Amino acid sequence: MTRAVGASRAAIVGVGELTPVRRTEGATTMGLLARAARAALDDAGLEPSDVDGLLVAPQVGETPQHVPATVAEYLGLQPRMADVVDLGGATGPGMIWRAGAAVDAGMADVVLCLVGNHRNPKPLRSPNRNPIRELDVPHGASGANTSYAFLKSAHMAAYGTTDEDFAQIAAVSRAHAQLNPAAIFHGRPATLRDVLDSPYVAEPLHLLEIVMPVAGATAVVVVSPERATGWPGPRRPVHLLGAGEKVSHRAMSFSPSLTSGPLRPAIAQAYAQAGVGPADLDVLSLYDCYTVVTALTLEDAGICPPGRFADFFRDRDVSHAGEVAYNPHGGQLGCGQADLAGGMSHAIEAVHQLRGTAHGRQHHGRADAGPRTALVTGNGATLSEAVALVLGAEETR
Repeated sequence: MTRAVGASRAAIVGVGELTPVRRTEGATTMGLLARAARAALDDAGLEPSDVDGLLVAPQVGETPQHVPATVAEYLGLQPRMADVVDLGGATGPGMIWRAGAAVDAGMADVVLCLVGNHRNPKPLRSPNRNPIRELDVPHGASGANTSYAFLKSAHMAAYGTTDEDFAQIAAVSRAHAQLNPAAIFHGRPATLRDVLDSPYVAEPLHLLEIVMPVAGATAVVVVSPERATGWPGPRRPVHLLGAGEKVSHRAMSFSPSLTSGPLRPAIAQAYAQAGVGPADLDVLSLYDCYTVVTALTLEDAGICPPGRFADFFRDRDVSHAGEVAYNPHGGQLGCGQADLAGGMSHAIEAVHQLRGTAHGRQHHGRADAGPRTALVTGNGATLSEAVALVLGAEETR
């Protein structure tokens, strides 16, 4: 079915998120996924028997193969449609638009999207050879920290941005996390000076500019906009108005640009489908595994010109009390990154904001009418994969 610009393409009717923790000894990924799924279904007012579509992430610990079937069996589901979504940190948002497409195609009526992971003291490492190992490692850019340090260095060289410019992103994230009791850094704010005084992990990246890995799980329930009309569940639906996706490379050595990424075309596509632009956004729920990712995302989204992200934070209130709220839950830098579930947490925060359930950090929108539109982004490793969603409290057409 072809949807008009600004029309709802799908509706999120339930969300569930476990509180992130540093360790989960004795817990399993399957168990965490089951708890998140139950929470999302309860939020939607649905039962497992209502679910006929399932989207999961790869390598969920106990089951590296046949993942959808294994998860479905564990949860007692028999879906008509099931698949694995593997887009790194963009997996969560990528699931949501795929769920909407499956519903639109008549392949399912109620799709459950699940991501999560446990954290064991000795995580497994893949020994497989790939272009990153063959081409990046010999030159030193091996691993996320060094790769993102390279991106930050490139931005500083191109635009003259400073350590202080990037550090304020981390300080803002920590400040916002103080209003989110579920955040891993709740009760642990960090000033700009704290960020700058934290040790280098990979120069010029400071420790507090880097996400903290945690364990957790998230779940989202997606239905068609037609089914969401007059939804009987305890929460009002939030609509998917636009989506965009782009994969540009995998290894840093193949990246087309070091100061822009695949989010630029992905966000442009999401804007076009939703019929909105940067000035229409109330909530920015942006993937932020490193401070430089936030910087590039703001610039690629047209929210500020290239090289001017620091002005966005200096010149306005970006808290839930401001005109535009940036990661009011603290983002990943404030909440922690529960592996691929960390990317879905941005979508869940947008849902809470748009339906008015972000208690203690609720954005009031324009003229106190409540937020109407949110941009959600996700990024894969080294900005290789990107997904952008525009979510709305209602249709914009």
